[in-house]
Amino acid sequence: MRHRYPTPRDIGLKIPSDIRAGRFEEGFKHALKGGHLTEIEYFRRSFRLGFRAAKLYLREVRRHRGILDFPMRGRIRLRTLWPGD
Repeated sequence: MRHRYPTPRDIGLKIPSDIRAGRFEEGFKHALKGGHLTEIEYFRRSFRLGFRAAKLYLREVRRHRGILDFPMRGRIRLRTLWPGD
């Protein structure tokens, strides 16, 4: 089953003129497909802004569908004391 992911223009986002539209859309598409920021070119400003916009869009879509985001898991360091130590 094929899905068509929305473009920034489909959801009403206006791409600022000071960033590269193609790179912004690549970042947007990468985030919608579940990608992570692992490559050096993913950290360019236009790509990151598109990536962030898509993540915020996905958060709103989930919220409207009633899907909850669970809090982040914290790490706990426990120390046990044995009798006689």
